[in-house]
Amino acid sequence: MISRTALLRSSVALAAVAVTAVTLSGCSAPAGSTTNTSAAKDPTSLTLALVPSQDQAGLVDTAKPLTDMLTKALKMPVTGVVSKDYQAAVEAMGAGQAQIGFLPSLQLWQASDRYGASVVLQTERNGNITYPAQFMTNNPDKYCTDTPVERDGKLFCNGADALKGPAGLSSIKKVKGAKVAVLGPGSPAGYIYPILALKNAGLNTDTDIQQIPVTANDASVLAVYNGDAEVGFSFWDARDIVKSDKPDVGKKVVVFALTDEIPNDGVALTKDLSPRLQDKITKALADYSNTPDGSKVLTSIYSITKLAPANPKTLTVVADAAKKLGLQ
Repeated sequence: MISRTALLRSSVALAAVAVTAVTLSGCSAPAGSTTNTSAAKDPTSLTLALVPSQDQAGLVDTAKPLTDMLTKALKMPVTGVVSKDYQAAVEAMGAGQAQIGFLPSLQLWQASDRYGASVVLQTERNGNITYPAQFMTNNPDKYCTDTPVERDGKLFCNGADALKGPAGLSSIKKVKGAKVAVLGPGSPAGYIYPILALKNAGLNTDTDIQQIPVTANDASVLAVYNGDAEVGFSFWDARDIVKSDKPDVGKKVVVFALTDEIPNDGVALTKDLSPRLQDKITKALADYSNTPDGSKVLTSIYSITKLAPANPKTLTVVADAAKKLGLQ
């Protein structure tokens, strides 16, 4: 049985998006520690931290147009890196090893709360500013209380085709005894919200399920698709990430429950960047997301269709959820 502590140790190798390799350390750093000690003097280059929501190599390939755009718009080199895990990206920003972070909602809150980062943008996905985590399975006969229905080539049951959480949570008690693909504890959709839902349903998630650690949302989908796990957690709808390689994923992997809604991810900037540079970065990203090419690139990275002004107050709900699991 793999405990939460073991999950915290699981990570993947750090990968660089551009030629220059930059290491994002997962070690703690003092609040406000940064390589740019003068708020009046901006750096001559920037590092953008990405978290591994999908296959590392895929993220390396697809994020380069974003950093190229920022390099041109800001007239300084911008290098993208993929952190070894969600928390490493936060600590890298706190240590001054990264100045821009594309972060999930919990890590946005942490970057702001711990290190004074500015949360400047949040994502929209097809007009939605929140999303549910999904429970998915390769054994719908066990978990579906009704006949799965098809939507956009993918199967849902227990009301999960409404695409809005919560839905189908009365069925998750059946997860007891199953192998479950689980992301690291820093992931709101891959760990925090579904694990909290299982606990609320009366399951002991350390002993009642066999946790199969995975590093990213697409890996969770593939674990269910390949039969390595009977159930998996991910953001909605991570099946789309692997559809090009696994065209039948929407039929073999059935979504049977959705958690409460989670605030969307977004962009944080370290506090030691000048207000002028923060404004330039924010405007460049927002404008880029409103172009066809920019929207296409952002969709390929994190399924983002638009970047909009952030409302940091919305992030407290995910921080509260993490606290309930002892993760804060």
